[in-house]
Amino acid sequence: TSGESLRPWIEAVPNVSEGRDETAVGNLANTFTDAPGARLLDVHIDPSHHRSVLTAVFLPEAVVEQSVRLAEEAWRRIDLRRHDGEHPRIGALDVLPLVPLRATDRDDAVRFARAIGERLAEHGNIPVFLYGHAALSDPAPSLAGLRRGGLPGLATRLANGELTPDFGPARLDPKAGATVVGVRDFLIAYNVALDTNDVRVAAAIAREIRASSGGLPALQALGLSLHHRKLAQVSMNLIDFRKTSIEDAYRAVVNVAAPLGVAVHHSEIVGLIPRAAAFTNMEKILKLERAPGILEERMEARGCT
Repeated sequence: TSGESLRPWIEAVPNVSEGRDETAVGNLANTFTDAPGARLLDVHIDPSHHRSVLTAVFLPEAVVEQSVRLAEEAWRRIDLRRHDGEHPRIGALDVLPLVPLRATDRDDAVRFARAIGERLAEHGNIPVFLYGHAALSDPAPSLAGLRRGGLPGLATRLANGELTPDFGPARLDPKAGATVVGVRDFLIAYNVALDTNDVRVAAAIAREIRASSGGLPALQALGLSLHHRKLAQVSMNLIDFRKTSIEDAYRAVVNVAAPLGVAVHHSEIVGLIPRAAAFTNMEKILKLERAPGILEERMEARGCT
């Protein structure tokens, strides 16, 4: 019925600091499998980043409890004292963004995000920061700013009072780190691997194309190394795909890389994208190694009416 088509689902895209132990990632993903009001839609594992991105949707009554369950599993299985990876991170459960879908009101998503943050701080005795629409401070902290300097940098800024968590103690747990929870709009994580292992080239391209350097609007970019593939990567977040599309980002990388004598090896989309961001022949045009997952299609397949 039309009423059922407007059921208020909430997307959650937790990033966990484990990308090499597939059994551990599977156990983390299983916290969402067949749980009441929860649907696991996608798991993206990256061994070079040593990071996995889970995509799930929840009915409002399930999102807080299931998020706490995931965090507890991450704290059990991940030890940041023995962690290394290319992608910046500050927590075992590094970041947990919520995205309101369909009939879900953003204010409700904000309320859930703040409740999750408070519960995580209580259960894990860790610092929790709020970002995006859920932020309590103005201006809202950015993920990049919180991750600046990694765990040592965050520990120093907590100790000297430069940063104060929204919930929990102003000190890091050496095993679990900290967690960032928030509410945001659709974000597309998109990576372009270059036919070189020189990370300086990827970093130079990232500086040229990102919004903060006067490049493409609503685009964040970093240059990283893919050790397991012996390639360098331009790792990007498309904050608003209507301002900068996936194809725009790809062509920007190609155009900056070409004068440097570097070609694109392949590209990848991390997690799912909304149907509105897809386009004809995108696998071929973007040199994707796997077909993109479409959020609406996965939700339909999992019975999210």
